[in-house]
Amino acid sequence: SLLFCHPPSDDLYSSVDFGRKWQLIHEHVTPNRFYWSVAGLDKEPDLIHMEAHTPDGNVQYVTCRAQTCTEANRNYPFPGYIDISSLVVQDDYIFIQVPTSGRATYYVSYKRDSFIQIKLPKYSLPKDLHIVSSDEKQVFAAVQEWNQNDTYNLYLSDTRGIFFTLAMENVKTTRGIGGNQMLDLYEVAGIKGMLIANKRQDNQVKTYITYNKGRDWRLLQAPATDLDGNDIHCILPFCSLHLQLHGSENPYVSGAISSKSSVPGIIVATGNIGPELSYNNVGMFITSDAGNSWRPIFEEEHNIWFLDKGGALVAVKQPSVSTRHLWVSFDEGRQWTQHSFSSVPLFVDGVLVEAGAQNQIMTFFGHFSHRSEWQLIKIDYKSIFSRKCTEEDYQTWHLHNQGEPCVMGQKQIFMKRRPGNYCMLGKDYSRILSAESCICRAHDFECDYGYERRSDGNCRASFWFNPSTVSRSCSQGQNYFNSTGYRKVVLNNCTKGVKDMYSARKQQCPNRPPKGLVLTSKDGKLTASMGSNVTFLVRLDEGDSMRTNIQLEFGDGTAVSYSNLSWTEEGIKHIYKSAGLFRVTALAENTLGYDTTTLFLHVTCPVEHVQLLAPFVIIRNKEVNISAVVLPSQSRTVTYFWWLGNNTEPVITLDGSISHTFTSEGVHTITVQVSAGSSILQDTRSLVVKEFFKSLLLSFSPNLDEFNPDIPEWRQDVGRVIKKVSDFPEEHLLVAVFPGVPTAAELFLVPNKNQSDDRKKCEEELEKASSVIVTALNQNLVEFELKPGVRVIVYNTQLTLAPLVDSSPRHSSSAMLMLLSVVFLGLAVFLIYKFKRKIPWINIYAEVNQEKEQEMIGSVGQSDSTPKITLSEFTTSKELMEKELDRVGVLTLIIIHLHHFYSTFQ
Repeated sequence: SLLFCHPPSDDLYSSVDFGRKWQLIHEHVTPNRFYWSVAGLDKEPDLIHMEAHTPDGNVQYVTCRAQTCTEANRNYPFPGYIDISSLVVQDDYIFIQVPTSGRATYYVSYKRDSFIQIKLPKYSLPKDLHIVSSDEKQVFAAVQEWNQNDTYNLYLSDTRGIFFTLAMENVKTTRGIGGNQMLDLYEVAGIKGMLIANKRQDNQVKTYITYNKGRDWRLLQAPATDLDGNDIHCILPFCSLHLQLHGSENPYVSGAISSKSSVPGIIVATGNIGPELSYNNVGMFITSDAGNSWRPIFEEEHNIWFLDKGGALVAVKQPSVSTRHLWVSFDEGRQWTQHSFSSVPLFVDGVLVEAGAQNQIMTFFGHFSHRSEWQLIKIDYKSIFSRKCTEEDYQTWHLHNQGEPCVMGQKQIFMKRRPGNYCMLGKDYSRILSAESCICRAHDFECDYGYERRSDGNCRASFWFNPSTVSRSCSQGQNYFNSTGYRKVVLNNCTKGVKDMYSARKQQCPNRPPKGLVLTSKDGKLTASMGSNVTFLVRLDEGDSMRTNIQLEFGDGTAVSYSNLSWTEEGIKHIYKSAGLFRVTALAENTLGYDTTTLFLHVTCPVEHVQLLAPFVIIRNKEVNISAVVLPSQSRTVTYFWWLGNNTEPVITLDGSISHTFTSEGVHTITVQVSAGSSILQDTRSLVVKEFFKSLLLSFSPNLDEFNPDIPEWRQDVGRVIKKVSDFPEEHLLVAVFPGVPTAAELFLVPNKNQSDDRKKCEEELEKASSVIVTALNQNLVEFELKPGVRVIVYNTQLTLAPLVDSSPRHSSSAMLMLLSVVFLGLAVFLIYKFKRKIPWINIYAEVNQEKEQEMIGSVGQSDSTPKITLSEFTTSKELMEKELDRVGVLTLIIIHLHHFYSTFQ
């Protein structure tokens, strides 16, 4: 079976007939993040694991069968979204990364069980994490911490891949040709638990080796002599052997270091001798006893391959140097025989070794010069072997660590061909002769999660770890394993000895009051959408969970109770039917005490509309109220960002109104952004600030409402037309048409900029101009043609001329009341238009009894600190009311009442 991800859409296809036909599996799959099923773990052999993108740009972990991958047949093993390019399916493990509170959180699934969050030491804050290996029943992970740039820390896990402990700090990285970082860590083939790493310390890089998976590290002993037999005076720890550990990105060259599982103990590497790793004056080195002793083999860099399952070594100079020769060794690099493979020197770009029982061929490819074409040269090396190996050609070899025969809790004896025998290895060559378990000793145990090895060699709890913490699943009457601070190295086969002393002890769960209660949402977020299912997770650090009562109050008047914590392991689900900020409280209680915790959850729904309400002309140095109306109404869930005038930073409020004082004349811009959940809307208004002005409220003949679409552009055009037909210099006029129906507007008369100094004269001119305009309006002389055959008359809705605004207390209050009237007018017509647009105002008024009138008018314009206003406080003559209703409707009535209340209040 084949899988293929097709760019640029990155759709994933599968084929079961060697690529003749392809079937679409899933659209928008992350490149290189799809995997076939793993035998023995996945039930279906054609199961596919993949990282797929949703239409809204999120990423999910999806599984399905190749031939039936429809939406109905897809599974989502992890319930939430994951980070892009984070899915790794490897051996027994599946890894994903999830963004949480701005930090990456990693999860693992062991043998396809549910995902569990990976536990690194508490203050390990990863910038980057790579899975190094997972093939020895545990996970090696390279983590770049928050304070590292070109180094990584090496961690290794328990068997389940959950709890990670530090194996080595500051492992060096090497940047590859493609720019990717490669960790300077090498796993030796054929010997479990043996690794070589380059560590940066004190501004130097040194090479270390371990035989027990990072529990203990030591420097490499340099060779005793050079190629000429001269003594090398290199004394540990000041001088040692250092190796280049990066592999080759070209699969046809050997890389800087290589080993083979069929010949355990033989390692060939490029390196240098000295106080630190260097890339100058390097040579080639080999070990035949798994790193205990090393010998130099070449003074220059070579590519070295294993032939005949490792029975022989072949070496060729690096591609930068042309050569006609290759060198072959049958005695583990002690002696090399030169062979000519070409009559003309060849720049060898790579070698393909085709190992087979009957056909031993090496294929060299390269070029004679930098301008020539590639050349292919095949070499059958079978003829260099005189015969097949027999039992007499083998010898035993004991694996050891500087004389210590117990490695990973075993004494291992290997069989390998005697050096110098020119025989070909047989097919059934067995490399391990015997493995005898050793008595457990201290070096077979590493520090457990939460513990660190101190200078005396003992493991003690880290400052952030509380050893007395009992697993939250522990209940009275049950048992748990209490760590001693140590855990046996995974795959270590030692027995008895100190095993019982270091192994976790089985203890009975204590009876204690609840402690460390934690309440979170399942996705780790503090927001949720209205109507969606919210899952809460409740955890206890301490307490008798089986006998602990759990109560969860959701903050909206509902609550649930559970008799023990285990019932809540899958999460407690709840649906909020309204938006708001809810206080969610969890209580854990047993006979010994209780613990409680609180979470504040923001439940939102998207903002659909925002409208900025503010006066159009305001007085300089006078406080003005500005409001934003949001639909749908979302109490306690909206954040407002206000940009006032020339302010570069917004004022942030949770209330939909704000007060501000403008200190300079001119045109000022106000912008409000409303944020609710993931949606943000904006509205902008321009205000004119003056020392004084004159204003008139306008209404229109009813035929205008039939053509009012109630959009900003239409209101702007109508205001512009009114200015033209008013027969008054436009620079002195501003017209603002209010939202909603019936259509209403306000006309402002403002002074010229150069008249502000002569205030008295300007006031007189504005008073005269106002009288002229009022007279024209009262005589129905102001009109305009909306469209052919539709003429609209403009009326003055004020009974008397409003006084000019000045600094006297009476006039100041009048100006504020007038501005408040504008705001109330906008709100009233907006709401009435929203719900009652097609009902005549006169009929609505006639049907409202006196009690309803009191409630309606009492609610308009009142705040918590204002006494309730009743209709009786707005006494006016019946004739006047009927006249105004016939003329302009309830809109005029509201203005009359507000002005009359102002007079009464004064």
